[in-house]
Amino acid sequence: MKKLSAIALVAVLFLSVFVAGCVGSQGGTSTATKSSSSGVSYTGTITIYTGGTSGVYYPLGSKYAELLNKAGIKAKAVTSGASVSNAKAIGDGNAQAAIMQNDVAYYAYNGLYMFQGSPIKKLRGVAALYPETVQFVVRADSDIKTLQDLAGKKVAIGAPGSGTAVAAEQILKAAGVWDKIQKVNQKFSQAAQALKLGQIDAAVIVSGAPTPAITQIAVTTPVRVLPIPDDILNKLKNEGYIFYVRQVLPKDTYKGMTEDTPTLAVKAILVASADLPEDVVYEMTKVLFDNVEALRAVHQKARFISLKTALDGMSIPLHPGAYKYYKEKGLSVPDKIKPPSG
Repeated sequence: MKKLSAIALVAVLFLSVFVAGCVGSQGGTSTATKSSSSGVSYTGTITIYTGGTSGVYYPLGSKYAELLNKAGIKAKAVTSGASVSNAKAIGDGNAQAAIMQNDVAYYAYNGLYMFQGSPIKKLRGVAALYPETVQFVVRADSDIKTLQDLAGKKVAIGAPGSGTAVAAEQILKAAGVWDKIQKVNQKFSQAAQALKLGQIDAAVIVSGAPTPAITQIAVTTPVRVLPIPDDILNKLKNEGYIFYVRQVLPKDTYKGMTEDTPTLAVKAILVASADLPEDVVYEMTKVLFDNVEALRAVHQKARFISLKTALDGMSIPLHPGAYKYYKEKGLSVPDKIKPPSG
């Protein structure tokens, strides 16, 4: 009888240890998130700020969050007001990662324009994703052929305080006509309709091309995109605007175009908070490039995501985790975007 009691006691003790182990492996009171596949551990969930549900940022960000979760890194994507609000969310800790335009990231990190006096030094680059095209759009029957021809014309330059308005100012100053145009502050949809009705002579649009608002009016009012030559791009880069990249729009982008047109683009980039550990961002970068096909299935803009262009237009210092990934892949990282020392 005593022998049976001893056996029962051992069995109870074994069962207690087993149950405790199961509870511990499921988290219990621990807040650590550990990835069995990636091997990284992180306390809490990575919140990724994106944009509106009808844009590109949200579907891409949502799929990316799904891929991170599958890799063992807890993440969620949320809608937002896009680039400016996303940078601020990184700064105040509401977001740990985000998608935004590289020019806005540059302004945020350096405390310029809409971030004047309030730099967000926690911003770190992860990867350049796809181009957002700078488009100076005119009607196809317009006599405006160059940026210089905009002198004296009525030009919709974007909403007040927007990234589009800043880009319009920089480019038109480089072209020598910023002070010679009649400026109109309008959003994309308003500008497209005003162009169709002849209320303005040109509209500045910064968006993935083809931009739906322009495609729609081009059905009945054919349009052209003004070329931006190399001398303008070189001048911009010499003035420190490192976020602009060359892009050529195919002639079939919009009804009314008759030839491929050289223009510029800023880049949508993935950013992270400097507060995230190096091993976490290393895995985040790896997940991005290991799953490009899955992202491409969500939105056509993801076709531009490539390791070859991962640093094109990167405008802020890289996160050490992303830097480590690129070095392992043999990419040459320019000094100006290497992680800050210390």
